[in-house]
Amino acid sequence: MAINTQKVLIGGIAAGVVMNIIDFVTHTYILSAQMKAASDAFKPGLSDQMMQGSAIASYIVMDFVLGIALVWTYAAIRPRFGPGIKTAFYAAVLFWIVTAVAMSGYLHMGMVPTGLWMSLAFIGLVNYLLSAWAGAKLYTEASAG
Repeated sequence: MAINTQKVLIGGIAAGVVMNIIDFVTHTYILSAQMKAASDAFKPGLSDQMMQGSAIASYIVMDFVLGIALVWTYAAIRPRFGPGIKTAFYAAVLFWIVTAVAMSGYLHMGMVPTGLWMSLAFIGLVNYLLSAWAGAKLYTEASAG
């Protein structure tokens, strides 16, 4: 059965909204001071650059792109693993592993302290799990007409 592109977009936008909310709360309230300190220790003024309008707009767009890709992945693996939260979590864990591996470079280069990286990794896992759940709730296969 073909992937329902319209439902991927709807679910992906929902997943992107969840990601944006969690990222906003994380970066504005939960880890703001730690991230500012780590960024400015690496390059003075970097945290201010990262909070400019164009940077924030790119973060928002990327969360929507990731949300759509996450729901598309869920839709792609759904025929093999079945519909539901378990399959959504498989997609979420896949995205989390890829993200954690990619972001580990910042840890190994000394750009991010270990504690901050671990906090971001944990919050990232929660973020992907909740986003995948939200997107999967809205995804359905096209009806066989």
